[in-house]
Amino acid sequence: QVQLVESGGGLVQPGGSLRLSCAASGSIFSIYAMEWYRQAPRKQRELVAAITSGGSTDYADSVEGRFTISRDNAKNTVYLQMNSLKPEDTAVYYCNMRGTYYSSSYSMRDFGSWGQGTQVTVSS
Repeated sequence: QVQLVESGGGLVQPGGSLRLSCAASGSIFSIYAMEWYRQAPRKQRELVAAITSGGSTDYADSVEGRFTISRDNAKNTVYLQMNSLKPEDTAVYYCNMRGTYYSSSYSMRDFGSWGQGTQVTVSS
């Protein structure tokens, strides 16, 4: 029933910026942690940013200081502001919802599917 739809990707020059959005439906958005993953060509999917229901954030070392994750619970939307983009940021970006029940963590994408994400290409 939960649906997550990413948008906002595109082609940008090195040093440029993009803002990704992820709209959630079919759930009580405010009680869940939200995450952004990316998968570069020929690479494994990796976690790049996370935000808890209370607004606490965490980032991969490779994006620390350049990316900002935020959420708007009234809009059921999570954002990823990406600044100072580098060619190595080129990847398909995915959002994910994570819930915790009885000390166990559940990934909604793993429960369903990861879909197609949104493509970010950083190139001159």
